[in-house]
Amino acid sequence: MKANKFRELNQDALIAREKELKTELFNLRFQAATGQLNNPQRISECKKDIARVKTIIRQNELKAAE
Repeated sequence: MKANKFRELNQDALIAREKELKTELFNLRFQAATGQLNNPQRISECKKDIARVKTIIRQNELKAAE
């Protein structure tokens, strides 16, 4: 997902999305370990989405502190 889509979400939705992505990443890693993963590229996409969400959360925190 693009960062612009994450920027449209509010802080609570971003935190919820981060939790969903972390759960998805856990499941993807579990599937990879058991040999059931169909798309290994999805692991790196999920990691990047988590990083995007965390970055936007931090930017919002810094904006609010000003």
